[in-house]
Amino acid sequence: MGHEVSLLALNTKSGIDDCLPDDDLAGKITYKAYRIDITVTVFQVAANLLQKTSFNIDRYYDEGFEQLVINEVRETDFDIIQFEGLLTTLYYDAARKNSNARLIYRAHNIENQLWDRLAKQKIDPFKKSYLKMHARRIKNYEMQQLNRFDAMLVFTNEDKEKLVDDGIKIRIEVLPIGIRVDQYNPDQSLMEFPSLFFLGSLDWLPNREGMLWFLQNFHTEIASGELMTRLYVAGNDIPDSFEDYEALGRIFIQGEVDNALEFVNSKAIMIVPLLTSGGMRVKIVEGMAMQKCIISTSLGAEGINYVNGRDLLIADSIEEFYTAIKRCITDEDFCRQVGLNARKLIEEQYDINVITQKLIDFYTRHLPRKY
Repeated sequence: MGHEVSLLALNTKSGIDDCLPDDDLAGKITYKAYRIDITVTVFQVAANLLQKTSFNIDRYYDEGFEQLVINEVRETDFDIIQFEGLLTTLYYDAARKNSNARLIYRAHNIENQLWDRLAKQKIDPFKKSYLKMHARRIKNYEMQQLNRFDAMLVFTNEDKEKLVDDGIKIRIEVLPIGIRVDQYNPDQSLMEFPSLFFLGSLDWLPNREGMLWFLQNFHTEIASGELMTRLYVAGNDIPDSFEDYEALGRIFIQGEVDNALEFVNSKAIMIVPLLTSGGMRVKIVEGMAMQKCIISTSLGAEGINYVNGRDLLIADSIEEFYTAIKRCITDEDFCRQVGLNARKLIEEQYDINVITQKLIDFYTRHLPRKY
């Protein structure tokens, strides 16, 4: 849209040196990725118990990246510097002390809420106490750090209300996820029906725990053929223990796929069994753009302006998931219609061109230059 954009990215994946944007975007922005090691030792985890901060945040600090931020903001007269997610706020001071730009925070989740929800899911008293400790520490950091920004963007009204209740005083505006709808070209002639699928990063704890819950509760029904469908689980960093749930001809633990959109296009019903989450899920928006019939928990679908039963199906219990799956796999016309409705909703409300204009309006309306 004619604006100059620079992107500094933390690369936490070992063995991946060239984290490049899409080809058509790479030539339009200034892009730099910096490799950091976020592994922690058992000793560091133990030592963290005696500290007041959480290693889940601290491990993302790197002096070299901080210097890169300092150099970048000194060399370029930025109007806006936007921090994507809580972990990037470790570099707030580097930007604030070296630039006159307005500093904006984009909340992907409310991190302390996510950890608190994880704690509530645990039965083991030690695990529950340990997660609650990290939730408290992260909340202290989160609330202190976010109030230092000039303004904030969140994906959902739920997140905005929670942050205000927790004491955030800065301006908060809701701006949902946007995608480039023209890049999503579903072909339902290639779809296997019936089929269930999950696609997501299993190194993210809410994804891993939600999918484990689903496998534990539906393995027997799918493997035995009581639910006459196949289940495909795809994504990076799938734990080896997930392979125990494979069932010949019924349940496939695939790991990473070469082409995510091709994989999504080839399957019928997307499941999003998130039990602990916040913010807005990109994978759901992308699935809807691909005309997928989606069964999600209420938490998984937060931030999407859906009508339950029309644009997607909500299931918050084992019984509700079973009923939704049963309906979808036995009524192909219904399944396809939900997918068509989903695509229409994305075209109308979540196209990147609509969202980006709202973002620029936000900057222009509320954030004049300081100088």
